[in-house]
Amino acid sequence: MRLFPAAVLALLAAALPSRAEEAPPAEKPVVEQLDATRFRIGQLTFDRKTREIRLPAVVNQADGLLEFALVQRQGKVHESLLATDVSPVQLNVAFKLLRYPASPGQQFDDAGGKPAAAVPGSRLDLAVEWRDGDRPRRAALREWILYDVTGEAMPDGAWIYGGGENAQGEFLPGSHGDVIAIFSGNPALMYYEGKDRGNDEVWRPFAKRMPAVGTPVTVLLTPRPEPLPPP
Repeated sequence: MRLFPAAVLALLAAALPSRAEEAPPAEKPVVEQLDATRFRIGQLTFDRKTREIRLPAVVNQADGLLEFALVQRQGKVHESLLATDVSPVQLNVAFKLLRYPASPGQQFDDAGGKPAAAVPGSRLDLAVEWRDGDRPRRAALREWILYDVTGEAMPDGAWIYGGGENAQGEFLPGSHGDVIAIFSGNPALMYYEGKDRGNDEVWRPFAKRMPAVGTPVTVLLTPRPEPLPPP
């Protein structure tokens, strides 16, 4: 089992907190090579050819308001659809090594508080895989999130890699366990780009479309095709 090639060590360093905000030694990710294109960081795996990231999680709640799609288990599990043992620091390393550009989620344009356009290449699609007895199942993650305004699934929209905020020497996603936010007021590593992302009172689990709480799932993160430029 080989470590990630030395040529990317600078990217690995950039993905970690600076010395002033250095994570405890147990949190420093080790990147292991599995085969020609696949690598592992803890329980997370990624493919440098497809740029797909896979990580294990569990269904965390089936009712109540949601602010997160995914948090680390010691994070805000009372308002998250899924929970995982994978840390935001580990996921951030995978993003850096796959050369996803960060697009900070709290940026606003000059037109009065509208979110700034995401950096090209930072948009991803999220899906979940699980087993229904012996039958493998797969769904877009948004299909498990109910939009109260319409009573339907969350509108289609990209999930943005924001890179995570640093404040006073603290890497906030790592400290808070905020992995993927629906409500953009949270300092998560990723956030939802779609309609009403600034509203924390309209998102709930879509229970009838989901497996039971506690069901193991795999979360898949894949690059979202960029829209074609206007003719």
